[in-house]
Amino acid sequence: MRMNGSAKTYLCWLSLVSAAAFATPVAAKPPSFLDTLKKTTTLASTVPANGDVNPYALIVAPVSIGKIEKSDVLVDNFNDRNNLQGVGTTIVDYRPATGTITLFASVPKTLAACPGGVGLTTAMAVLKSGYVIVGSLPSTDGTFKTAGPGCLIVFDANGKFIKTFAGGAIDGPWGNTALVDHGGTATLFVSEIGAGKVPAAAQAGKLASVIRIDLAIGTDGPSITKETVIGDGFGERADKDVFVVGPTGLVLEGDTLYVSDAVGNAVNAIPQALTRTTSAGTGTVISKDGKFKRPLALEKAPNGDLLVINALDGEIIELDPATKAQIAARWINTNRAQTPPGSGNLFGVALTPNGKGIYFVNDDVNTLAVAR
Repeated sequence: MRMNGSAKTYLCWLSLVSAAAFATPVAAKPPSFLDTLKKTTTLASTVPANGDVNPYALIVAPVSIGKIEKSDVLVDNFNDRNNLQGVGTTIVDYRPATGTITLFASVPKTLAACPGGVGLTTAMAVLKSGYVIVGSLPSTDGTFKTAGPGCLIVFDANGKFIKTFAGGAIDGPWGNTALVDHGGTATLFVSEIGAGKVPAAAQAGKLASVIRIDLAIGTDGPSITKETVIGDGFGERADKDVFVVGPTGLVLEGDTLYVSDAVGNAVNAIPQALTRTTSAGTGTVISKDGKFKRPLALEKAPNGDLLVINALDGEIIELDPATKAQIAARWINTNRAQTPPGSGNLFGVALTPNGKGIYFVNDDVNTLAVAR
């Protein structure tokens, strides 16, 4: 039987409707994480009894052990009470359950096994075994002119100093850590500022790197089994206001390590970060410029996006690594004492345990805050 044009059109339409009815729906990506944040609250001062200021690293504890309770927020300080950079020696512990903050750990300004002294940076991690590892990029006068190569300092779960790691590829541990922790072993990623390689007269160049450190956890704490430089050639430069500018934020997603390149004003990706045996250089640029104003700390949002802290204003930017689009921005520090508001006030950032907010530090007033 021959069908006329109208009948053919009807059958075609009916076929499309039937196919649509039985098709598997494609899950839509959750909306912007930053758009879900409605309120910002100051939680506590990060200044301990010795007067240290300039909070840098910010880590949420994954376990309860020793003095640490799961979900505690550990924050370290880079400056001393005189606001000299590269001489801070303390870590404080904020307990959300009680709203209190206490001193977790403190070390002397000089440690025999830490070249150049102590100045705690944003390179901090808390292992499942309770050990806390924190980077030190020290100065003797508060400027980068006297910066030493520093070390990684290890504390136990009660805040007792255990040991340091120095030398080899460890040269000015600076930026956020990324961590894969299996309990008995762990893999730690740290950005290195290259302090031991910078001539005092130059203090600038493409000397910063990213290293992967393989750890074995024993009864005497973690020990390094292998160090691998997986990225290098990142720009760094001395800065009188912020000590040094270099790669800071690290986030591991699968086998890809995302790195915030502060000098390049970009977020880059290093592939095969867990397995590669050679350096990827600076990796691949995922996003550059736009709303970025010297990107610092990175965090992964529940929807898979990257949260990028700006150094030169009070904004946090949401970046979709799949599309490479900067999809949202939120001003979380609006202090108009700086131009633009909040410039120089932000540093560390961490997701709250329930995934519905972010902790961050306000360097201008030395406080821990939450947006949710």
